[in-house]
Amino acid sequence: VIGFCKPSDSKLVAEAVLTVQRDFGDRTGRKHARVKYTVEDYGKDWFREQVEDRLGFKLEAERPYKFESRGDLYDWVKTEDGLWHCGLHVPIGRVKGPTRTALRNIAELLRGTGAALRMTCNQQVLLSEVPESKKAMVQKLLTDFGVSHTKEHTVSGLRRNMIACVAMPTCPLAFAEAERYLPTLVERLEVVTERCGLRDDDIAIRMTGCPNSCGRPSLGEIGFIGKAPGTYNMYMGGDFVGQRLNTLYAESVTEDQIIAMLTPILQRYAGERQKKERFGDFCVRVGLVKPMTAGRYWWSLPNV
Repeated sequence: VIGFCKPSDSKLVAEAVLTVQRDFGDRTGRKHARVKYTVEDYGKDWFREQVEDRLGFKLEAERPYKFESRGDLYDWVKTEDGLWHCGLHVPIGRVKGPTRTALRNIAELLRGTGAALRMTCNQQVLLSEVPESKKAMVQKLLTDFGVSHTKEHTVSGLRRNMIACVAMPTCPLAFAEAERYLPTLVERLEVVTERCGLRDDDIAIRMTGCPNSCGRPSLGEIGFIGKAPGTYNMYMGGDFVGQRLNTLYAESVTEDQIIAMLTPILQRYAGERQKKERFGDFCVRVGLVKPMTAGRYWWSLPNV
């Protein structure tokens, strides 16, 4: 944390951070290309000075904060400007079938109103700036085409929080399936979570087809990186809000091995977790994996 800014200045600060990264970030290698490495290399004070130099004013001192969620919000929410917004569940961002038809019809209905269809960083869709006069018609389309948009109707906690890269057959870098396969794996895990009483508990699960990690598996409470067709490295222990990376738990595991390993762990989590304890935090607390204390250690193989 380098400081605090007023909400009205947030766009200016974001632009300043981006230009500092553009000018000083290491773009020669993917493993060292992110903002966090620029801050680590040059120091927090230097980074703040660069941001303030571009802003033309000083940031305020940092203030206490706490992240409680990084997922998407579902259902309708009305903002102070009188407009409505609705989060939709689109599994792994794949717009197809009735959902595709519904979104096309909604787009036609809202044409010229200033409303928008926005993609989120969690591979979902947000209907935003919907005027009151159009809300009922949009709701009817969502209902008629069966588009999930409430927490009660967005299936299991695992399915709500699954993210995957496109992988095979689209990406030439992929070693294994991801987008097409993760729903199948989650379906088998849902049998376990249902039996353990965890069906509705949010657990972040992510999969990517190769070490380039476009599916952001390192930020999942459960993460998978493809090694070969049908074979993955499995990681655990990331925290739900994205402030701690996960740790390698098992190498080169198949689907049956994944189910065999996660079943007793999920059973133990159901019976031994503390109040409001997330799955990733539980894995660290009981010693299933060591906590990942810094991103630069993630590519190493800690003794788990």
